[in-house]
Amino acid sequence: MSNQATIRIDCSQPSGHTVNPYLFGHFVEDIRDHMEAMLAYPLKDMDFESEAGSTAGVAGSWYAFTNGRNTGYALEASAPKHSGRAQRIRLLSDDEAYAGIAQRTALQEGMYTVKLVARASVELTYIIVEAVDRISQARLGLERIGLDSHNWQQYEAGLSVSRNSEDAEFRVYVPAEHPRWRDHVSTGMLWLDHVSLLPEDHIGTVKREVVEMTKDLNAGMMRLAGNYISAYHFEHGIGPVLERPVMFNEAWGGWTSKYFGTDEFIRFCRELRVEPLICVNDGSGSPEEAARWVEYCNGGTDTPMGAKRAANGYAEPYNVKYWEIGNEVWGPWQVGTTTAEQFAKRTVSFIQAMKQADPSLVILACGHTDQEWNRAVLDTAGEQIDYLTLHLYHGYNRFAMDQNTPEEERYKAIASFPEWTRYNIEQTAGQIRSNPDHAHVKLAITEYNTMYYPNTVRKGLPDEHTLGAAVANAANLNEMLRASDIVQIGSFSDLVNGWLGGCIRVGDYYADQYCGKLPGWSGHPLTVYGTPTYEVMKLYAGRDISRLLPSVAECGTFSVRSGRPAPIHLDALPDLDTVAFTNESGDSVTVFTVNRSLQEVKASFTMHGFEADGTVVVYEISGESEWEINSVFAPDRIACKVSEVPAGAWAENWLLRPASVYALEFRTGSAGRNGGVR
Repeated sequence: MSNQATIRIDCSQPSGHTVNPYLFGHFVEDIRDHMEAMLAYPLKDMDFESEAGSTAGVAGSWYAFTNGRNTGYALEASAPKHSGRAQRIRLLSDDEAYAGIAQRTALQEGMYTVKLVARASVELTYIIVEAVDRISQARLGLERIGLDSHNWQQYEAGLSVSRNSEDAEFRVYVPAEHPRWRDHVSTGMLWLDHVSLLPEDHIGTVKREVVEMTKDLNAGMMRLAGNYISAYHFEHGIGPVLERPVMFNEAWGGWTSKYFGTDEFIRFCRELRVEPLICVNDGSGSPEEAARWVEYCNGGTDTPMGAKRAANGYAEPYNVKYWEIGNEVWGPWQVGTTTAEQFAKRTVSFIQAMKQADPSLVILACGHTDQEWNRAVLDTAGEQIDYLTLHLYHGYNRFAMDQNTPEEERYKAIASFPEWTRYNIEQTAGQIRSNPDHAHVKLAITEYNTMYYPNTVRKGLPDEHTLGAAVANAANLNEMLRASDIVQIGSFSDLVNGWLGGCIRVGDYYADQYCGKLPGWSGHPLTVYGTPTYEVMKLYAGRDISRLLPSVAECGTFSVRSGRPAPIHLDALPDLDTVAFTNESGDSVTVFTVNRSLQEVKASFTMHGFEADGTVVVYEISGESEWEINSVFAPDRIACKVSEVPAGAWAENWLLRPASVYALEFRTGSAGRNGGVR
């Protein structure tokens, strides 16, 4: 049985403000396997930074590759100026064995660049780099690299991989057929300081598939931030990559990627043609350090940090305009957590230092859903900031629900998340507008996503990937768009893998917040795909929308059975969530409609001041169940479908499927005289 609905849109009253394209932004953070999934390097522990793993004396993800009974392994200090460690391998001539190290990985067909930093005993004249399929042991590629120095030296070679292998082994070793030597105290030793593979189709060291999928998101803005940033020192992530120090990731464990620093982030943004947003370290960092970061990005070559940027190969300033101070500083999990009053004073000192380096900066300061925090920050720093930030993650804990709650009730809770978004926006906007001294401040929702279980209980299949999550995130976008006069920046969390919410997925690694990264089990680590929310983000950001139009939906309602008191009414929530826009020229109207209910809805559309001509383009994201997901086995199960229907059909009852997202594009050749933007 279908519910009935009527949607009315007044096209004669476009808003005075325009939608900021930065509202459709995204977010990269060094969290769990975000960098590992995003970057094109297939090997881990490239600098032997991790402790010994399964084999004593062999670093982290590597293991011994030898048939020698007496081959010895040890971890030593790295080469001069390099970070991490050096892997020492000692071969005895009498063993007449092969000896080296190997790592399990996944490889694609094509050409790879192999880079080694090595030194060896003088009698070792060459080594082999080889890739094989672990299941069949078929060779995928082999290259001989000559060793011509007893001292540290960088070697580079091409390795052609003949076919895809989801379960491959990469080896670096001295082969058994290498000429033997007479045993002595200083013979048969090979040191490796760095070993990396990089496919030739990478784009700035990022996976080509990730770059291409991110381009389709039309993000507008890309944010570099997250919990790790409050213990991150940017100067560790610039300069020659092998000389960058290895940093422990204090927020998330493991190692912060030295292969994606400031320069790589800016290159990524420029490849995507999006505006960069950088969050500075105000936890363990200082105003002076933040000012140096600004100068590194924006200073001329006549400044100390601008000269350093030029020496690193980037003569022209990056002109990074948007800078954020503080990431969830109110959280006890954050390095440098503090009170609102102390943070506000800290913010002022950071702004003063940063604007000495570049007075033109646009400043974002850490806000909160707690209005007492926002009041304190605005009272002290409000006149000097341009944006206050919010992080909006709504979960089952708001409703005293868990995985044992019946599915239908859990879905209704998911579908109500945008009601909380509206409440948080309205409360914060009211706080901003309460004082004319800081009424100019806008809102930046620099992290948002659905979050289902408490942070420490995340095991198994992630609900954040479902069609129901996409419905909630579409309605979240609707709320942000309705408030787009004050909400001008958004950052969906995350871009790639990372915690459970990454909208681009590489393989099937699941980041359990309690135990850390859980390895994939499917055997398809090379598959790159988007979640249903990826489809939503691409749909919304790809539309030609500029000015908000008044719209009203008369429809059925649903209720959420919350086991906990809520500051919002949950007993009669509308089935449909609708927001409408015209473009700047006024010749098109786009209507986003989210059917949050579990029933079909027959909707009729009426538009005042706009007469649609020809056909309507219909974009639909739907599925057979609200719990459906995309996966490595079915990466396109939930995809946006595009069709065209006669314009007149929308004046009648049109079927909207349960738990589904729609965008309707109406066009006319006579919009100017019928109420288009004037």
